[in-house]
Amino acid sequence: MKKHLYNSRLAKVNWFIRRFGLREVLLKPLRIVLAPVIIPLLPKKSFDFNGHSLDYFYHPYNMTWASERCIEVPIGRYFVSQFSDRNVLEVGNVLSHYGPVTHDILDKFERGPGVINEDIITFSPSKKYDLVLSISTFEHIGFDDEASEPSGQKIRSAIAACTKLLRSEGKLVITVPIGYNPDLDNLIRQNSLGPKREIYLKRTGRLAWKVIPKPEAISCRYKEPFPYANAILVAEFAPELS
Repeated sequence: MKKHLYNSRLAKVNWFIRRFGLREVLLKPLRIVLAPVIIPLLPKKSFDFNGHSLDYFYHPYNMTWASERCIEVPIGRYFVSQFSDRNVLEVGNVLSHYGPVTHDILDKFERGPGVINEDIITFSPSKKYDLVLSISTFEHIGFDDEASEPSGQKIRSAIAACTKLLRSEGKLVITVPIGYNPDLDNLIRQNSLGPKREIYLKRTGRLAWKVIPKPEAISCRYKEPFPYANAILVAEFAPELS
């Protein structure tokens, strides 16, 4: 298997230091230990998304209150709720860490109950999906593993593979952080991803996010001024035309 951040604990620590800095290596264990104290003290707040008011999500796993997960999880659940009792595939095992799920999960590297360990490029299920959802996973493609092709090219191939899995009225939804993967940022900046709809959100405070225009979003920096993503893209794609 090619090297990846999940292959060993040491590899994951080295990856974390490269991507997030030594300061976060020190703060993350502290946040985890103090999570039972911190979470009950956090304010009950909501943010606007797609005409809906969604509650910020606080959970000890991956310290959601300190990162973009506090809005990505409710956004992911929002889309899944639109396709209840229909065929849903999640690319990248995220939502199952925060509660029971009934949809299919595809993750090439992460092992877990019910997780299909295959590459999205070669995944060939016996059914089509109404929704394919991916939360902060595409930015790692070709960037946090040993890919034989540039990250941007592999990301576009993965998007094409996902849209092939959709039914005629289906939808692919991905969330990605701005500023993490330079190749992905270039695709976004150059309008080369090809979504039918884009929504950008910016972190304006420690527990505050709002929808913003694209030019403002792509100027945001990763890890500055707040840890982890300071802006994210929620992109919706249509099925590939046959």
